[in-house]
Amino acid sequence: MKWYKSNFPGVRYRKHPTRKHGVYYDRYFAIRYQRKDPVTDKPVRMEEGLGWESDGMTEAKARAKLEEYIKNAKTGQGPTRRRDEDRIIQEKKQVEERERQQKEQDELTFKDYFNDTYLPQAEIEKKAHTIRREKSLFKAWIDPTIGSLPLKQIGQFNIEQIKKKMHDKGQSPRSIQYMIAVVRQVFHHARGIGMYEGPAPTAEVKKPKFDNRRMRFLSHDEVNLLLPALKKKSELVHDMALFSLHCGLRFNEIASLAWSDIDLVRGILTIRNSKNGRTRAAYMTDAVRAILEGMRRGNNDELVFQAKGGKKIDRVSRSFDRVVDALGLNKGITDPRQRVVFHTLRHTYASWLVEGGVDLYVVKELLGHSVISMTERYAHLGANTLQAAVNTFEKSLKAKEQENQEEGKGQKLA
Repeated sequence: MKWYKSNFPGVRYRKHPTRKHGVYYDRYFAIRYQRKDPVTDKPVRMEEGLGWESDGMTEAKARAKLEEYIKNAKTGQGPTRRRDEDRIIQEKKQVEERERQQKEQDELTFKDYFNDTYLPQAEIEKKAHTIRREKSLFKAWIDPTIGSLPLKQIGQFNIEQIKKKMHDKGQSPRSIQYMIAVVRQVFHHARGIGMYEGPAPTAEVKKPKFDNRRMRFLSHDEVNLLLPALKKKSELVHDMALFSLHCGLRFNEIASLAWSDIDLVRGILTIRNSKNGRTRAAYMTDAVRAILEGMRRGNNDELVFQAKGGKKIDRVSRSFDRVVDALGLNKGITDPRQRVVFHTLRHTYASWLVEGGVDLYVVKELLGHSVISMTERYAHLGANTLQAAVNTFEKSLKAKEQENQEEGKGQKLA
């Protein structure tokens, strides 16, 4: 296309062959000028296209841009080409975006992050009862103290405030520790996605010491009362209780058993949904095998124990608690750790094993504990076994001494 001179030196344009702008053909403006090459320091002729008149470019604007480039070339400051301008604009946008993000991060409150970012992710990864507990702690204790504070303004002092409030209101050490854990997880989550820098404000907060481990286990006489009473009340509850007592299973592990996990030939249950995420084997007793053989075997993906509609049973039946209360197994007991609950059956399984002389490492594997320290709570129950071992050792010493004495007498007679 042909170039035409404009009314301003250094500014020219060309006409679009068909497209019109108003009554005239649309015009594309360009400028021509000289500037020194920054490398060779020699004058270089430059030509820059600026745009169509239909997009807002005019002769006057083109002349103004030409004068700006010439001035910048002389002073060595500012853009001298269109691409320099584009780069500067882009860099400015990037700076503004970084500032916006930084401001957003600086003003992000604990409450907003907990509700909008942390919680939706946690609801995907964590169990329903865990989410309910975290929401409850947040609503009752965390939000009133630090919910409206930006993450970067929350420090150890704020967490200590929550600790004190919970302590003064009679909250248990376990609840206080749980609160600290929730706050810590939120900050770790924020740091993981770049919304927070530095250590969590819980890093130097001392956790209250407590021992909430349930140590109550049933005697054989108590079990002989409990199981028949459960069976009379609910065969389903009885069978699930027997699985826990005879195989050391947690409630959720029993509720999650599918028929594909049952191997009647080898007498093995495959536990896939364990607390620590690992798969392990549990071993049937004759009583467990008899229950399974008496049931209608479903498809591989069907649950062995089902709620209505084939759904998973999500909580221990109240029938269990009613039977326990009726038998008086918790009468006069106020310490939660000593009360009989469904989980007591698993503790009973472990306790009876240890009392029977089974090695703690074997008990650890049967229970699916991740570390031996979790199993060592039962170590004191093996005192009789240890005493028996010492007695055996002592007997061997005495037998050896007697043997040596008899050998000495024989030598004298010779």
